[in-house]
Order: sequence, then structure tokens, then C-alpha cells
Amino acid sequence: MLSACPVPDRPDQSDGSGATILLSEARNAEVAESYLVAETEASKPDASNLARDWRTRIPDRLTSLGRAWTAASAWEGMTETGGSDVPAEMAGVIALDEIIVHGWDIAVASGQGHSCEPELVQAAFGFVQATVAQNPDGSPGLFGPPVPVAEDAPLFDRLIGLTGRDPNWRSSVH
Repeated sequence: MLSACPVPDRPDQSDGSGATILLSEARNAEVAESYLVAETEASKPDASNLARDWRTRIPDRLTSLGRAWTAASAWEGMTETGGSDVPAEMAGVIALDEIIVHGWDIAVASGQGHSCEPELVQAAFGFVQATVAQNPDGSPGLFGPPVPVAEDAPLFDRLIGLTGRDPNWRSSVH
């Protein structure tokens, strides 16, 4: 997906439309990976912080993240992130949600399609639905207020809507 993304290789040449999303995804991969390894200090999403090797670095980091979560032990016990102890299973679902939702962000911002295995969408939907139930007007730093989506819409569209995104949105810049 990233190889087809029309964001320039040089961040200083970008208008920021896609670079900020890409940097956010890179940061999210680092943060999600930190659920399993030492904490990292994430930079604020800004096009000027997008590394020149983002087209290879982000996929490599996401591949490493996926491999780390394939170990059964990654889903057991407690882990620490952001100074808080979190059940490992919850950390895994949060990481999954980050990858699914921000993958969609990148795909639609760059004019590409996006799909995901139904069981992964179901797991992310359960997490987001529970979070939204506790914070129906949005969760600052996580999600905006939910966007109405038909009850009979595909689960993926309902997940995207719960995170404050319009599943029908398409970028006019790409």
C-alpha cells in the first residue's frame, strides 16, 4: 500500500496531506510495538518528521509488530505502556485497531482500497464499541464522535464510523 502512496519521498516536498497520516502510522507502529518491548518516545505527527526511508521503514516495523504478536505469550499477562499496566490481550487488540483504522486512513487518503480479515475487524469493533459506550461523544486522543452508519452496513464500515470517520469519505488529493 505504501509503495503506491503518492506522498513524496522527501517530507520537505510534501504538502502534509498524506505525510501526517503516514507519520502517525509509523508512530502508532512504534507505540504498538512498545507494548511488547521497551517504551519509545513518539514524535508528534508532522510531515517534517517523516523519515526519508518511510516507504520501507514503516512496512518493516509493521511486519515486526505482526511477528511479535503471533507468539501466544504476547497475549498473556500484563504489559506496560504509557506508564500504565495493561492486560496484554487488551494491548494486542488496541494495536490491531490502530493498524486497521490507520491503514484505512492511509488507503483512502491515497486513493487505494482497503480490506481486512473479518475476524480481525470483529475484534477491533468489539474494542471500539466498548470504548465508545463509555465515551459516546468521542475519546480525546483516540476517536472523534461516532459518525452515523446504517446498522446493516458492513462491520468494517461500522468500525470506521465508530472511530469518528465517515466510511464513505474519499480524498480529493492524490
